Amino acid sequence: MSSIPTLFASGRSKECWRTAATPVRWTQRWRAPVAENADFIGTMGTLRVFGVDPSEVDGDVMFVVPWRGTAHRLIRANSRHNTLLVTERCDQLCLMCSQPPKKQHIDMFPFFETAVLLSPENSTIGISGGEPTLFKSELFEFLERTMLARRDIVFHVLTNAQHFNRHDLVKFRHLDLTRILWGIPVYSSDREAHDRIVAKPGAFDQVRKSLSLLCEAGAKIELRTVLMKPNAPKLFELAKFVTTALPFVNKWAIMQLENIGYGRQNWNSLFYDSSMGFDVVGKTLDFSISRGIDTKLYNFPLCTVPDEYRTFAPSTISDWKRTYVSNCTDCSLRSECGGFFEWHPKAHGYERFGVA
Repeated sequence: MSSIPTLFASGRSKECWRTAATPVRWTQRWRAPVAENADFIGTMGTLRVFGVDPSEVDGDVMFVVPWRGTAHRLIRANSRHNTLLVTERCDQLCLMCSQPPKKQHIDMFPFFETAVLLSPENSTIGISGGEPTLFKSELFEFLERTMLARRDIVFHVLTNAQHFNRHDLVKFRHLDLTRILWGIPVYSSDREAHDRIVAKPGAFDQVRKSLSLLCEAGAKIELRTVLMKPNAPKLFELAKFVTTALPFVNKWAIMQLENIGYGRQNWNSLFYDSSMGFDVVGKTLDFSISRGIDTKLYNFPLCTVPDEYRTFAPSTISDWKRTYVSNCTDCSLRSECGGFFEWHPKAHGYERFGVA
């Protein structure tokens, strides 16, 4: 294979590009797997995938780096929800960050643009980091080009909303904002508590300004609140803040803690057992929903949620990182339950847990 980093769409009659501006057609021939290996052959060479059934990657979009012997799967063809990590840099150090920031950055936007163009119809593409808006100009250009080329695709952009300003209103006008959901974290109605959680003074005031700006632009907004020991006691106060100061948001996601990155390091001081302390969650749900805020519980195993609130706890963990524990085997709700992140500790931490 050529030494040039290449986007490769596996399967028959697919195309790939070295860059977004340099198309190269692959005349696909597919060899039967031998011992869970498979060759995908095109004009630029042969891609051999080891240790995987070829049906599991057929149609996927992979970023191939020949000199490293690696192939990174960017788009899973059998999933309508894929996320692109655009940078590992970030200007916050959240106590529970699942993707701790790094200093280095490699601009992958040209490759990501091609990957989006090759994605399945009606896909939802997540944009994540680090903090994507550290490269705000590149992000806006990427969104504008891909949305013009693929009008069937929608985006879910996760951002700490620290870098928007009034000049961005012009840029927003070039985007179909009905097809972008901006996921923005607000952890407390107390500015000092929020700033402590994200380890950035002034973050709360800036996120409020950005939310107002996004509202003015007509953007769709998903508030995201990770439930933790530091903010659980005042979750109801946050609900009152959301319903009075931010009634324009499209949804509010209250999320259980993910045991990875800083969340794993700080697990004992952060994890809030909502199975025993659900009263604060239930009270918050009752209030926010009664005030017209579409509120959901993300990453909550159903058996830890009282029956009357389970309808607000959809399955939200992606299939490739979802797992269940032995207690889940005979549960009648397993097909509806999101289970756990694969990296959740075996001692899962919920005191009330079991077959529902």
